[in-house]
Amino acid sequence: MRILFLGDVVGRPGRRAVGTVLRQLIGRANIDFVIANCENASGGKGIDPDGAEELHDAGVDVLTSGNHVWQIPAIVGYMRESRRLLRPVNFPPGVPGSGWVVHTNGRSSTPVGVVNVIGRVFMGSADCPFRAAEVAIASVRQDAAVIVLDMHAEATSEKVAMGRFLDGKVSAVVGSHTHVQTADERVLPGGTAYITDAGMCGPENSVLGVKTEQVVRRFLTQMPTRFEVAGGPVVVHGAIVDVDPETGRAAGIERVRELVAA
Repeated sequence: MRILFLGDVVGRPGRRAVGTVLRQLIGRANIDFVIANCENASGGKGIDPDGAEELHDAGVDVLTSGNHVWQIPAIVGYMRESRRLLRPVNFPPGVPGSGWVVHTNGRSSTPVGVVNVIGRVFMGSADCPFRAAEVAIASVRQDAAVIVLDMHAEATSEKVAMGRFLDGKVSAVVGSHTHVQTADERVLPGGTAYITDAGMCGPENSVLGVKTEQVVRRFLTQMPTRFEVAGGPVVVHGAIVDVDPETGRAAGIERVRELVAA
């Protein structure tokens, strides 16, 4: 089967771009299952229920998130009702939502497990992502051989370590959070596909999806600056993973880059 992971969706431009290209990409590349990180999909920071539903309607099966998931309070009630929007599994016990899910869609009868973890290096406080991932994967494996983990983290070393740690235990480890697509896609020796960061679905002429002048001003002055989502053409980044549905082993991984006019 073929699984598409889309990098962090940034604001309305990112949501609209996903809505424009995803159905075509699903047909053209024979995609069976779609995962997207949505933690910046509403206003550039956070996700609201309407934004989540828009991405689901566009064809995304499961949404992952990260450190900005609670930015918009309205999402809390939504997460209590829908397991198709995940928050990192290593957040403190008792917080709303779930850190993993097993989902089957109408395009394929193969159940896919999705696990969401957040790193600790240069990030906020969280439980150990490695130990939390192990526990979640043990539960997911009871219902799915195909498992994809979103490692939402800042440090390259922490992401690479997670890929090596889970090699042979999951189908793919895909990094998110930095909004910069990396060129290190590979299948590790144990059969796990890996890429350090899938990139973003957001304005190309920007700094990580934000208006360039605002980010530059912040660096120059160190003064508080309001960040706004940029305009112009939107790049849709991601990765396609080929997986054996019986064993869960990956056979290949390739980067995706689509440019959508403004």
